[in-house]
Amino acid sequence: MTSQPSLAKEDSTPDGPVKSQPGSGNGGGDGLQAGLKNRHLSMIAIGGVIGAGLFVGSSSGIKAAGPAILVSYALVGTMVVLVMRMLGEMAAARPTSGSFSAYADQALGRWAGFTIGWLYWFFWVVVLAVEATAGAVILEGWIPAIPQWGWALIVMVVLTATNLVSVGSYGEFEFWFAGIKVLAIGAFVVIGMLAVFGLLPGSDNPGKGFAHLTDAGGFMPEGAGAILTGVLMVVFSFMGSEIVTLAAGESEDPQRAVTKATNSVIWRIGVFYLGSIFVVVTLLPWNDPSIAKDGSYVAALNSIGIPHAGQVMNVIVLTAVLSCLNSGLYTASRMAFSLGQRGDAPKAFARTDSNGVPRTAILGSVVFGFAAVWFNYQWPDTVFDFLLNSSGAVALFVWLVICFTQLRMRGIILREEPEKLVVKMWLFPYLTWVTIGMISFVIVYMLYDDAGRKQMVLSLLVGALVLGFSLVREKVRPRQA
Repeated sequence: MTSQPSLAKEDSTPDGPVKSQPGSGNGGGDGLQAGLKNRHLSMIAIGGVIGAGLFVGSSSGIKAAGPAILVSYALVGTMVVLVMRMLGEMAAARPTSGSFSAYADQALGRWAGFTIGWLYWFFWVVVLAVEATAGAVILEGWIPAIPQWGWALIVMVVLTATNLVSVGSYGEFEFWFAGIKVLAIGAFVVIGMLAVFGLLPGSDNPGKGFAHLTDAGGFMPEGAGAILTGVLMVVFSFMGSEIVTLAAGESEDPQRAVTKATNSVIWRIGVFYLGSIFVVVTLLPWNDPSIAKDGSYVAALNSIGIPHAGQVMNVIVLTAVLSCLNSGLYTASRMAFSLGQRGDAPKAFARTDSNGVPRTAILGSVVFGFAAVWFNYQWPDTVFDFLLNSSGAVALFVWLVICFTQLRMRGIILREEPEKLVVKMWLFPYLTWVTIGMISFVIVYMLYDDAGRKQMVLSLLVGALVLGFSLVREKVRPRQA
């Protein structure tokens, strides 16, 4: 593979900026390379908001809130749009593989960058185990000769190999994975909307327009409070929209990629989340037993008369799982790389080979991922349950840190590089504070919600431990320039 120019990164420290050295070009360097093409970044941005949780978890939200789940998705979607706008402002001005962790380091202090960086890494390595297991369940159903743990091992090894080759191979795999997801959701929305209004030839569903939004107990059959319950159930399916800001650091034109991704996040969430869920709750009554039994998307496809809808959806879900695995490994390794660059992780994590690949960071992340898979098979109700719950609320912590970081970074960018402020947060600082209030409300509400309390308490516990470790470490071992 032809070696491309290394990207020099710049991270601020208490003693001033420290620039990393570009890779040597013959291995052992410590610089990433611009191996992602514009089409890779575009598809990563579009597909990043479509996780497997959208396909397999939406039925629970519909059951809890009825058609009002649309309001839950709209509220969370609005929150994510605002957070992405803030992150886009910072990432367009200072693209780096550490993204929000590096910005928190610069704006809030080393403790913030260290804490949120390691929590984010922890979240994604646990996701590796969850997605590998989900993919293994589907694959075992198709080829039962290979046990479930064998399939989990196979998909982890294959995607680790693609990440180890080059960032371009990650981008190429993700381009096709995300492309399939986007095509599937787009086709579902178009076909579904035609069926809703009775315009789809040969449809088994008579299509009642908007009638199903109110004909089974009204738009809010479980009451207005169910909207908040729905928020808790769907909020974590949006995690992943920030990946493009990490990947932009390895693109040929980071500023353009981040600007484009930030400006398009509104329609992406509108089409893929609100559009697809709207199709489900207008094609079927929200309390139709098939939604809970078969899953919301399969039930909708079955109502139209799409043959083999279950298997079609299995293929799409498997694609989403592999996409999430691929991106999860990439994201965890780049965060580890950034932490290594800043002296907050072993130095080996910050070293790259001749292709600009941080091999040690990738292998270190995947080893924990393999361990988590093993925990899932050995102690699913104890150790793995703890890992799952203690990382579950990290998305909210990340978004909250992004908000507080942007409040400080705006002034830093204006003071040091005002010409790079090409993406601006709307109505700053008022909308930033509104977003902080929204996220804080969800965090507090989870503590009072029976279903969310365990997850939030354990996530806060792990967050406090990491924060405590960072503060002690900072006192006994100051950052070395």
